[in-house]
Amino acid sequence: MYAQHNPWLLAWLQRRLGNRSDAADLAQDTFTRIWANAPAQRLEDIREPRAYLTTVARRLLLNHLERQSLEQAYRASLHLLPEATAPSAETRAILLETLRELDALLDALPAAVRTAFLLSQLEGLSYEDIAGRMQLSVRTVTRYMAQGFRQCLRVACSQ
Repeated sequence: MYAQHNPWLLAWLQRRLGNRSDAADLAQDTFTRIWANAPAQRLEDIREPRAYLTTVARRLLLNHLERQSLEQAYRASLHLLPEATAPSAETRAILLETLRELDALLDALPAAVRTAFLLSQLEGLSYEDIAGRMQLSVRTVTRYMAQGFRQCLRVACSQ
């Protein structure tokens, strides 16, 4: 599958990114994700491999673009700081890596869980306020928050 479809996938990603290096990384990540999540026997049964590859690659591409946007926003905010309060290059690198780790942690959550978790943690909304905004029950918000905190604990315990 790799030998047959990687050149096509690489070209498809390069057209969207305009960057061969990032396209190669995302193509590799696409195949890695597929192999990690599907037994070899099932891969042979895929009738439309390019459609399948496109679906997986598109998700990875969106994650990649979101991370780039996050990094650009972070760098732009650094330029707004007075020079005396700007963090050192080492601190900036640590903060950027932390942002990447948080992004990956949150990306592993379902969209509704991620939204509820961010509303609570970043905006300080109560579970009742989140329930009202998302049109959910407070019980559902409580389950979502527990799922978010479990994800944080999983990541913290694995380090």
